[in-house]
Amino acid sequence: MRALVTGATGFVGSHVAEALLARGDIVVCLARNPDRAAALAARGAQVIPGSLHDTASLERAAQGVEAVYHVAGLTAAFSEAEFYAVNEQGTRRLLQAVRRAAPGARFVYVSTQAALGPSPPGQYLPEDAPCHPLSAYGRSKLAGEAVVLGSDVPWVIVRPPVVYGPRDREFLRLFRLVRRGLNPVFGRGDQEISIVYAPDLAEAIVRAGTVAKATGQVYHAAHGQGVSYRGLGLAIGRALGRTPHTVPVPIPVAAAIIWAMEGAAGAAGRRSVVSVDRLDEFRAPAWLIAVDKAERELGWRAAHDVDAGTRETAEWYRTQRLLA
Repeated sequence: MRALVTGATGFVGSHVAEALLARGDIVVCLARNPDRAAALAARGAQVIPGSLHDTASLERAAQGVEAVYHVAGLTAAFSEAEFYAVNEQGTRRLLQAVRRAAPGARFVYVSTQAALGPSPPGQYLPEDAPCHPLSAYGRSKLAGEAVVLGSDVPWVIVRPPVVYGPRDREFLRLFRLVRRGLNPVFGRGDQEISIVYAPDLAEAIVRAGTVAKATGQVYHAAHGQGVSYRGLGLAIGRALGRTPHTVPVPIPVAAAIIWAMEGAAGAAGRRSVVSVDRLDEFRAPAWLIAVDKAERELGWRAAHDVDAGTRETAEWYRTQRLLA
């Protein structure tokens, strides 16, 4: 199969591209910076310079493909309009390019649990639950879903929750804190979340693009067992051979810390994934999603629970000398 992957130089997208290459597929990667795609090119991927803002490059990349895995998206922005410019309008441009350059290609849109919104404690939300996003990021990804749903291109939507694993730099900060014996948590740390190990997620995304009956469906992709933030920190501790001290951070204190982090990032000209806009997400009691539909229809089940996944992630961080 000839497949286009957007976001292939990013965290999740790189795992999707590798999973497709491992299948023996012809993989085309759209890359704003082709140098960052050098490792994929060395493995045989075709790299097309371009971006979601460049219609001509989108049509070049989509030419003759049989599947499009749209992983690229903005997870941090200076404004809500910036989120929408990429996550909604960029998705629309890509769909239009696919319609012209690859009629009939299946379009797999990688959305997010943030588009769905939080769940009641202990309740795993199915794919057809009403969507109530709490952040600009979640709203923009839901808007991207709406663009996909309204298109005449064969589509599949995959919603992952929190993603971790090799190459992720967001969780690295928590791994480093736990290695120092600290497990900071918002409030009491009892917020329950769904979570997925990146290579497992990549397998689910690939199956969404290859299983015939997946067309026209929305799937959640997570490990079937949720975990609290406190439990996640303790699992990281086990992976590192440490028993960290859990440090509850009251929400007002957390808000001040996030405000300071976002301000420092802005002053340096950087966007921050952790932002004041997302405080309501941290306040929500739970973020749990049901995964039985993916298991039933895609034949997919996350292979790594939180202990196995954090062990693999810790080992990757060690090999990259990131935990010193």
